[in-house]
Amino acid sequence: MSNRTKKLGEYDKQFVWHPFTQMKEYREKDPVVIESGYGAYLIDTEGKRYIDGVSSLWVNIHGHKVPEIDSAIKNQVDKLSHSTLLGVTNPPASELAKRLIDICPPGLSKVFYSGDGASAVEVALKMAFQYWKLKGKPEKTKFVSLENGYHGDTLGAVSVGGIDLFHSAFEPLLFENFKAPSYYCYRCPLNKTYPSCDLACADGVEKILSEHHQEIIGVIFEPYVQAAGGMIVSPPGYLKKVREYCDEYGVLMILDEVATGFGRTGKMFACEHDQVTPDILVLGKGMTGGYLPLSATITTEELYEAFLGDYDEFKTFFHGHSYAGNPLSCAASLGNLEAFDNNRTLKNLDQKIQLFEDELREFSGLKHVGDVRSKGLMAGIELVEDKENKNPYAPELKMGWQVADRAMEDEVLIRPLGNVIVLMPPIGIPMDDLKKLLRVTYSSIKNATEAP
Repeated sequence: MSNRTKKLGEYDKQFVWHPFTQMKEYREKDPVVIESGYGAYLIDTEGKRYIDGVSSLWVNIHGHKVPEIDSAIKNQVDKLSHSTLLGVTNPPASELAKRLIDICPPGLSKVFYSGDGASAVEVALKMAFQYWKLKGKPEKTKFVSLENGYHGDTLGAVSVGGIDLFHSAFEPLLFENFKAPSYYCYRCPLNKTYPSCDLACADGVEKILSEHHQEIIGVIFEPYVQAAGGMIVSPPGYLKKVREYCDEYGVLMILDEVATGFGRTGKMFACEHDQVTPDILVLGKGMTGGYLPLSATITTEELYEAFLGDYDEFKTFFHGHSYAGNPLSCAASLGNLEAFDNNRTLKNLDQKIQLFEDELREFSGLKHVGDVRSKGLMAGIELVEDKENKNPYAPELKMGWQVADRAMEDEVLIRPLGNVIVLMPPIGIPMDDLKKLLRVTYSSIKNATEAP
């Protein structure tokens, strides 16, 4: 280890508090200091290259050092790095809003900018709440969300989350809402089996709406993949069925596509698989291709118009962030969309997804892989100690991390969710690198779980 790497590691351990990290354990190891990146690879200060198997926490879309995004940021920084969006605009914010509406599902028409996914979810919740108040239905004060759902770590987002491990400590601070069963087929909360279940999990949403729709603002969930919940993939038709129930009972549908948006599932947005348009669409993570913080809450014209009025009516949506619509971030997002066009990213996905799915089938034959689920280039490989009874590994074994540590030895960087090995590479990853990612992950699971 070089003196420079050693010094950076010492600074890191002494001064940095890492997110979602038990620092007691972290400080016992030598940190990996990532200094640069190129394509699907991250490169540390020792020159070692790692395949970025989780897209740097699901944000990187095309890979690192994307020419279109690099150029967009460099050109913008010579003009303007920041200007408020309160009462004035800037070219990248205006142009990006137009581009987003052009590619969004039909019926969405207005873009509200924030800095990250959780902030955009907060906007959606507050906007939806105020919408019904302005429409003369102040009794609508609760949301329906899903078990195993994750929408970020701000208090509103946590209130509609459904992962006890992340959220239970903050329960006294959260507002009340209704929880519907997750679309978790492998561990069905309703003890049913797909497809004979006839999407009973969606009917769980309908049951809540039928009994409480007068007090319900809307239903919020992640379409097709509950990402942080363990890459749980919904059965086909779930999304469309819930949309029908929202329409039937007069509540809003809020789709959180922070993780699933921008090509992750094989289409630009996951809701396109069922040709569904939500009342509110939440975007984040991959919005700038993994370069800068930016998110958006996108709504219908009907919802937007409810907030229009004279100044003294106080219908204004009193919410905003200092860096909302930041010109550099918006320029990066425009570069991201340009890279989609130039590289025909979505059209080239089919071959990669086919390879991904073909290779993942082999994982099911491993002794301690209970379930393999994927949508597009998002996958969750669930490890179990007892395959027949689906018994999970005890937390103290840290089996997911044992697999990740072995993969890192073979120059692949992945991050598990408990016993679920997550694969979510940049969708621009070359085929050879995708094959390496899958083969290293396979051998790492086999060696870790079948070791004496």
